[in-house]
Amino acid sequence: MNERSRGASFEEVALPLFDALYNYARWMTGDLTEAEDLVQETYLKGLKGFGSFTPGTNFRAWMYRILRNTFLTSRTGLRAVPPISIDEDAELLEQMTDEETPEWHLLQRRSGEALRQAIEGLSLPFREVLLLCDVEEMSYKEIAETLSIPVGTVTSRLMRARQKVRNALRGLK
Repeated sequence: MNERSRGASFEEVALPLFDALYNYARWMTGDLTEAEDLVQETYLKGLKGFGSFTPGTNFRAWMYRILRNTFLTSRTGLRAVPPISIDEDAELLEQMTDEETPEWHLLQRRSGEALRQAIEGLSLPFREVLLLCDVEEMSYKEIAETLSIPVGTVTSRLMRARQKVRNALRGLK
């Protein structure tokens, strides 16, 4: 039994997804303000369409599909996605401990930057599958539902995306 057939409100089922949808939107747009706008539009569309949500289907995948489709039809989604900076992460500063040396932080930052660049270098079909699987921790089935592609395509794209990231990281050494 899913959320809709239990009579749950849109807010009850949609609000727990907010942080994950915002994180995905940030990766897709590369801009904090545009990500906020994208999530806001996603929730508006989800609320308007909640009455037509099909009972028995995956609500999480439904919301991610709305976000993705909204992004793809937006001004941002139609042009090249600009790079984002992870240097502005204030939470990283809060997580630092006294035992960590400046050298350790430099190596961590370089590794993180290289990984970010490798992921950003992927074309959108590979990047979105990788992010949904490894960052958002969706199952292959959920990713397939979200992107409206077969599970086999998810598997193939994920394998190729991971290989492309590995190759990009090896090329930096």
